Amino acid sequence: MAKEIIHTDAAPAAVGPYSQAVAVTGGKTIYLSGQIGLEPGTGDLVSENFEGQVRQAFANMKAVVEASGGTLDNIVKLTLFLTDLSKFASANAIMADIIPQPFPARSTLGVASLPKGAQFEVEAVVVI
Repeated sequence: MAKEIIHTDAAPAAVGPYSQAVAVTGGKTIYLSGQIGLEPGTGDLVSENFEGQVRQAFANMKAVVEASGGTLDNIVKLTLFLTDLSKFASANAIMADIIPQPFPARSTLGVASLPKGAQFEVEAVVVI
């Protein structure tokens, strides 16, 4: 898979750890379902703590990416869902710590609620 990061000064710069766009040639495309901060063994939220839920959701996403034969480098698009957009900076910092550069394209949405009372969800598009 060849991944090309697209950037133009004619559009606003990224306000977080993501690229404006990513072009991909070759490979297999995998669309991951959203992951929330559930512990795999129990199916319960890892904690009530936002940061803990974000880290667990990314760990769950990583496990699915790896099960598909990929790595975090193969992610070309992420979508983040937050029930409280005031925690956007915290989610950005955790994502920047976990996802390797160059960053994938990304959208972030504020939502009223998520399954099981989660505060954060992440979904991904991966090309291997």
